[in-house]
Amino acid sequence: SKILNKMIKKLSVLILTLIFALACKKDAQMKIIDKIPAPTAEKRPKTLEKHGDVRVDNYYWLNDKDNEEVIDYLERENDYYNKMTSDTKDFQESLFEEMKGRIKEDDSSVPYKYNGYWYITKYEIGKDYPVYTRKKDSLTATEEVLFDCNKMAEGHSYFNLNGINVSPDNKYVAFGLDTISRRQYVIQIKNIETGEVLPYKIENTTGGSTWANDNMTLFYTRKDDETLRSDRVFKHFLNDNPKNDKEVFNETDETFSTFVYKSKSKKFIIIGSSSTLTSEYRVLNANTPDGNFKVFQSRERGLEYDIAHFEDKFYIVTNKDGATNFKLMVTPENKTSQDNWVDFIPHRENVLLEDIEIFKDYLVVSERENGLSKIKISRWDGASSYYLPFDNETYSVYTSVNVDFDTNILRYGYNSFTTPSSTIDFNMETKEKEVKKEQEVLGGQFDKNNYTSERIWATARDGEKVAISLVYRKDTKLNKKTPLLQYAYGSYGYTISDGFSTTRLSLLDRGFVFAIAHIRGSEYLGRHWYENGKLYKKMNTFTDFIDCSKHLIKENYTSADHLYAMGGSAGGLLMGAIMNLSPETYNGVVAAVPFVDVVTTMLDDSIPLTTGEYDEWGNPNEKGYYDYMKSYSPYDNVVAQNYPNTFIITGFHDSQVQYFEPAKWTAKLRESKTDNNLLLFKCDMDSGHGGASGRFEALKEIAAEYAFMLNLEKIKE
Repeated sequence: SKILNKMIKKLSVLILTLIFALACKKDAQMKIIDKIPAPTAEKRPKTLEKHGDVRVDNYYWLNDKDNEEVIDYLERENDYYNKMTSDTKDFQESLFEEMKGRIKEDDSSVPYKYNGYWYITKYEIGKDYPVYTRKKDSLTATEEVLFDCNKMAEGHSYFNLNGINVSPDNKYVAFGLDTISRRQYVIQIKNIETGEVLPYKIENTTGGSTWANDNMTLFYTRKDDETLRSDRVFKHFLNDNPKNDKEVFNETDETFSTFVYKSKSKKFIIIGSSSTLTSEYRVLNANTPDGNFKVFQSRERGLEYDIAHFEDKFYIVTNKDGATNFKLMVTPENKTSQDNWVDFIPHRENVLLEDIEIFKDYLVVSERENGLSKIKISRWDGASSYYLPFDNETYSVYTSVNVDFDTNILRYGYNSFTTPSSTIDFNMETKEKEVKKEQEVLGGQFDKNNYTSERIWATARDGEKVAISLVYRKDTKLNKKTPLLQYAYGSYGYTISDGFSTTRLSLLDRGFVFAIAHIRGSEYLGRHWYENGKLYKKMNTFTDFIDCSKHLIKENYTSADHLYAMGGSAGGLLMGAIMNLSPETYNGVVAAVPFVDVVTTMLDDSIPLTTGEYDEWGNPNEKGYYDYMKSYSPYDNVVAQNYPNTFIITGFHDSQVQYFEPAKWTAKLRESKTDNNLLLFKCDMDSGHGGASGRFEALKEIAAEYAFMLNLEKIKE
């Protein structure tokens, strides 16, 4: 026993020594991290003057993408990020594996039938990209592989295939490729029967295209080389050199973009032209591709409309006659000007008409009322009309792939904060539904009964009620120590749906609450909700978010010490604004591809997307808009104050928010902030606005974001 006691003592000493050594090592690591110098960008003042107002931009030189000093600064920031997060790398990897482990790797979409073929998208184990296939007539038929994107992506750090478009005779397929992540797609054509990809490429397009009914003529849209605005529609003749392609439409108004598609009836090729507030369409019989397009209804500022063709009529979703929430009108196909339009579904003050889906016997209308999505089904003969029933306040529902006119089956998708996505086929005649597929959550840990969701309402400072959707584990205790992530977008009328996320479980299972703030700038409560969050009312977007945060704190869901905010693109602008306006409200902020240098960008009409944005943000060439923009532009309003812990993410090839906006913002924050909080900046040198292209690579980005917040909460595993 004495020998045994001696061994135990020795072992105890060894264990204590090991623990002490590890603790010392950790302390040493922390001291090293504390001593890592943050990179600085050299200040090179550039004077910018407009309307007699002078701004000095010390970091304007970072706009020069080809400057080696710019690349050096970005790489120094990346190196700093890697060193400062070195202690979370293992955690990031385990988060990645955890999120990946929930995904069914050998997955496939629900097949849909189009023009005699069943189309299926598949994923294979361990592979990042989809495989597009089809089967003729029957799902038991031999499978044809149209595209194996895993093979096509080899040798590319970024890969995106879009715009798959099969010719009416099923022999050819056009497709768009982007291997830079700048959304400048190269269109190619593949002979499906031989597998040969035709030897020519159509450069600098949107990737989308549409075949005329002759199987020989392909219409597509090109982009301006500098601004990347889609401005011209061409027609290409099969097997001809693209240099011979003929321009059929040129959108000369720099505030508009153009696009081309075929009506669901297959009768018309349609060219659309749109800005934020105005629409215009041109139509051409798809049997006569050499004919001339006819203007459907000439553009009038403020008149928005979309068209759908059925039998001998066009159905028009429009805001005509002051229909703020839109209404449905109808007109004969040979009399398309607005003086012929007749109301079909009148305007409703409290119901936003979002979209329609037309079938032979049924009209399906997607609506939003009091923030909730609804689907209404009506027979054309008026024999019946009803809504699909949903009994939740935090869900997302949408019509899915419905390419066939002559069917009683409506395919729609449904998911909620606590329920994985389902694809459902609904028989509009019998009202029977068949769940074709329910998203599998692998790993054996997920049980939807462990989670709960709710919708609450915050009162904004001007008295408006703003909805907040929340989800968390039922065993999460809600108090001032509860970590909460608040997310929002709040621009362009885009509404963030209350949908399910397998990746989000990694936060919820570690005690986080997740919240979406349905702030003004979206269309959550109808079109007026958008109108009151843009132009001269844009500040409502930012103050709504802050007021939602303060409501959550007041109601004891969390506290400022444990509240986090996240947003991307225009939602990144939101993050920059709230950091200036109310930095003390948040412990951490994640800003992805943030649009933060609003004034300078909107004054530069050579930057992609700028001129088309005037109806959203205003035109700063007008002094009133200039002054208002300057009052909230995150970059222009950085001051010497404490800021939250901040993680800023961008892509070097981003075509929508150029990399230099977040880079300059980071440099200015480093110069100005008066705190010792984290400021991390990560620039992916291979990607653009959407981040990494592979389904698993994208998870690594999410793991990095989550690790940033979890680490601040001292959650290490």
